[in-house]
Amino acid sequence: MAKAPPITNRIRELRESQGGMSQAALAEAIGVTRQTVIAIELGKYSPSLESAFRISRVFNLGIEDVFGWEPPHQN
Repeated sequence: MAKAPPITNRIRELRESQGGMSQAALAEAIGVTRQTVIAIELGKYSPSLESAFRISRVFNLGIEDVFGWEPPHQN
């Protein structure tokens, strides 16, 4: 069974709600590469705290409105 990413996000949904903002435009706005934005969106990379704040500010949202976190289940 695949493990869920520790940090989830709504970046793609938010980009699309902003008139189809491209990954490249978001990357430029927050100072990272397009490949980094892709990896964050896919849950393959957790952004730095600074990048998470920058992304949230682009969308005028609080950080928890963009990102989610579920603690690992203890067995």
